[in-house]
Amino acid sequence: MPITKRDYYKVLGVSRNAGPADVKSAYRRLAKEYHPDRNPDNRAEAEEKFKELSEAYEVLVDPNKRRLYDLGGHEGVSQQFGPGGFDFRQHFTHADDLTDIFGDLLRGFGQRSGTGGLFDLLFGGARAQRSSQRGGDIVIRMRLSLEEIAEGVTTEVAFPRYEACPECGGRGGAGSEVCPTCQGQGQVRRQTSSFFGRFVQVASCPDCGGTGTRVKGKCKKCEGSGRRRHQRTLKVRIPAGVLAGNYIPLHREGHYGPGGKGDALIEIEEKRHPLFVRQGDDVAVEVPVPIAKAVLGGKVKIPTLKGEKQIDLPAGIASGTVLRVRGAGIKHLHGGRGDELVRVVVHIPKKLSSKEKRLWKELAEDQSEPVPSPRRSR
Repeated sequence: MPITKRDYYKVLGVSRNAGPADVKSAYRRLAKEYHPDRNPDNRAEAEEKFKELSEAYEVLVDPNKRRLYDLGGHEGVSQQFGPGGFDFRQHFTHADDLTDIFGDLLRGFGQRSGTGGLFDLLFGGARAQRSSQRGGDIVIRMRLSLEEIAEGVTTEVAFPRYEACPECGGRGGAGSEVCPTCQGQGQVRRQTSSFFGRFVQVASCPDCGGTGTRVKGKCKKCEGSGRRRHQRTLKVRIPAGVLAGNYIPLHREGHYGPGGKGDALIEIEEKRHPLFVRQGDDVAVEVPVPIAKAVLGGKVKIPTLKGEKQIDLPAGIASGTVLRVRGAGIKHLHGGRGDELVRVVVHIPKKLSSKEKRLWKELAEDQSEPVPSPRRSR
């Protein structure tokens, strides 16, 4: 059975309006409370609790991830964590925050049980080396109509990416050997002398890229690179309510690298709508109405994102009045949605027939309500 995840806000004990400082403060307090060395009798349980707290922190402290979670819950943010769910080795991106939050506490984490430091427990000792060999990310720009954004959409994306060469299995050749340039260290040192003395500069080895090994017997299909270009097609679910500039991360769908695949990032672009202007989760439209309809009131048809709809126009409505049509806007969290704002513009005809002129003159002579006096502009 799939594990039911708790609400991230409840995990950290913060409200949905909590700012980044509140989220960080809550994480600081709870993570120290569930530090495994402070819970020697329930160490395994404390470690799991610590990881749950850190997963919630990873999402809520990141504006883009937090918006995806607010829009679609765990499902809305799940695409960036992949089928296996949240994994510190792959997904935690706030290591600097851990140092800031815990300080010296990091150095003691796990030492009493001999399991290694916090980063070894959560990330593994080779994290930095794997990260440096990770494949590159791919940015895919997706243009959506306002109608698609309002309801959410499942669509296909096709993009080229580098995948592991099937001929050599991504190794780049028949095998590997210790890099003769750095002797397997992955680094080279250069010593220079100047008036101020001798300086030693340490840099990644240019021949092995810092891995300490290099390809032996290069693969002819990929010329030793270990990867080849292929076309990838995916079905992607875009949640309702996304904004232009939002990113939908697709974990491990980027370019292949020896340290793992990069991510594919769907960047949202919004098409200009011919009628509606977006205002958050509301949409606004201007609807001209005949002067007689404005005076007498009655039913009038208006456009919506789902087609035409008939609304009641109150009698004596002034030009520029904004009517709110509830629930005709863009979907947002918890099943609700925004409204449609209809700005009524009274249409005054410029060309009149002789009959119309005669009738208007009769109306002018028989006015029941005087025109108000000039007044100060608001």
